Amino acid sequence: MGKKLVILTGPTAVGKTKLSIALAKAVDGEIISADSMQVYRKMDIGSAKITSEEMGGVPHFLIDVMEPSDSFNVVVFQEMAKRAIEDIYSRGKVPIIVGGTGFYIQAILNDIEFDENPQSNEIRDKYERLLSAKGEEALHQELASIDIKAAEQIHPNNSKRVIRALEYFEQTGKRISEHNQEQRKKRSPYDFTYFVLNDNRGKLYARIDERVDKMITDGLIEEVKGLRGRGFTKDMVSMQGLGYKGILEYLDGKCTLDEAVCRIKRDTRHFAKRQITWFKREREVVWVDKNEFGYDDDKILTYMISLL
Repeated sequence: MGKKLVILTGPTAVGKTKLSIALAKAVDGEIISADSMQVYRKMDIGSAKITSEEMGGVPHFLIDVMEPSDSFNVVVFQEMAKRAIEDIYSRGKVPIIVGGTGFYIQAILNDIEFDENPQSNEIRDKYERLLSAKGEEALHQELASIDIKAAEQIHPNNSKRVIRALEYFEQTGKRISEHNQEQRKKRSPYDFTYFVLNDNRGKLYARIDERVDKMITDGLIEEVKGLRGRGFTKDMVSMQGLGYKGILEYLDGKCTLDEAVCRIKRDTRHFAKRQITWFKREREVVWVDKNEFGYDDDKILTYMISLL
């Protein structure tokens, strides 16, 4: 058996943050963020970033460690998270990975090996031209023609991952879905407990809508204006975050503020649905449905600790 590792994940806005702090205090743990947006500095409101007050003295890793101009991906996350895990172990604490990016979590749990195929400018440029000429749907259909499983798992809007999957096939002659499946079969080096916090779909969607409204009230527009003023553009990975992308479209005059807010809410609901679908495919997970505990945080925490 490997060393103890705890995962707390679930769809966006389900309430992971508050529960993670209580869990960390109960088991003498420290938290590693598995969030693709909270890693960036100066991107606080749109990422619903945990505040220092909310941390309650619990050490956190992978929060505010990169500039918005930096490209953060699963390989970078894996390297940083492994270092954080060893640091936490060295002090006799329990690492708790908290966040909703399922592929990041999988990369740590299964110690996925990412093929070091260098990105090909020639191949990438070819598919970027296709994207510009015919749009996201045509690009996604191209992927479906050679790797239907990858196409089912990658959203058409995520053109960077679609292009990478096409590029991988051209370089290796192998489907990226097959490579990922092989990696999923690996035995985890950790003695892990994988909690998925979930809620009634209607209540979850209501929380998402409330969160987006609060982001606007808290100053999301001003935050995006500030980022744009510092030279950060929509082409950067960081600015592809749902809230940021939507507000940039508003600031660029492509839609009204009401339309932008509606799109952010809609896209975030779709994102939450995809997250739940991802977690349902994972092995050895413990589903924690809030309604089954009467929405009592103490009962949820007691249940989780009993399994640990």
